[in-house]
Amino acid sequence: MLLLSLEASGFRNLQGKITCSAGLNILVGENGQGKTNWLEAIALVASTRSFRTMKLHEAVRFGEQLAIVSAMVEESPEITRKLQVSIQGNTKALTVNDKKETVQRYLGQLHAVVFNADELEIVRGHPDARRRFLDAGIVSLHPPFIQTFTDYSRVIKQKNALLQRARDEETTTEKTAELLAPWNEQLATLASRIHRARVRFVERINGVLEKQLFGREELSIRYVSSLEGKGDLADYEALITERLALRVHAEIISGHALIGTHRDDLEIHFDGHDLRKYGSAGQQRSALLLLQLANIAVYNATRGEYPLFLLDDIDAELDYNRIAQLLEYLEGKTQTFVTTSKESFIEKFGTNAAIFRVADGTAKSL
Repeated sequence: MLLLSLEASGFRNLQGKITCSAGLNILVGENGQGKTNWLEAIALVASTRSFRTMKLHEAVRFGEQLAIVSAMVEESPEITRKLQVSIQGNTKALTVNDKKETVQRYLGQLHAVVFNADELEIVRGHPDARRRFLDAGIVSLHPPFIQTFTDYSRVIKQKNALLQRARDEETTTEKTAELLAPWNEQLATLASRIHRARVRFVERINGVLEKQLFGREELSIRYVSSLEGKGDLADYEALITERLALRVHAEIISGHALIGTHRDDLEIHFDGHDLRKYGSAGQQRSALLLLQLANIAVYNATRGEYPLFLLDDIDAELDYNRIAQLLEYLEGKTQTFVTTSKESFIEKFGTNAAIFRVADGTAKSL
């Protein structure tokens, strides 16, 4: 899958169109000119989400009512598609070849993997960042699975509302358990699917990790269920059903769901040490990059094509030696988009790249 061109209007400060190279694309310019905005626009048209905000209306240019990002995508020399995401207020519209589509049907047309400073939360932040990494990877391989995550979130939201009401109204444990039963039944089924998908995804990531691409330290990951040590994880649905029944009183007291895959985590180790606690900033950046490269490899093995790779402010996160190793590794694989503010980057890596100078939201080919 190739991104042939991208066009934006009303999206942040962007205006105009870029025609992309199949290999390396470099967006260069001073800070605040819109380089990252172009990467965000690519991520948006690929995933329907921004990597910078959960509130898409914030990406609509001040004073504008509508933002549109559209892309021409080549599946094969004979097949091209027009993808478009339109944002108006809190409403998002998705079209493929000008035909309106649901999120489930839209996803899978184009996929992008992102490496930027915010994504470092995966290796150094809270567990929810690592769960999002896993879930995004799963959906990239099996887009319909997004419905399972949506349904799970809905069940947790409904259950939390019920628990808070039970606590506030001092409902008996027996009555609350009765009210919770249909929600817990759905939760157990959905959590079992999510647990199985995450464990399998982690196995696949571990199987392709370039563990020592950037140094001698060895990287490994392990999925950690919040039910670990509580019983037989091999029969997850039976185990979580049992735990849900046992923890009703504790959940009433807390006012929210204490059992489920929303409490799980991903352990990341460098040479056997917890990277989040003991890793240096450089080791954390290298680990994130290795994880995203593994993510790309798993996608390729499953889908038979490479995703786009978006690297924001690359020379602020990696030294030139590691960038050279990375670009050599990616050559002939991904269609890659990087941003930089340094002319020296162009001199060193721009020989076989498409270069765009970004100023005031416009990207001009050099």
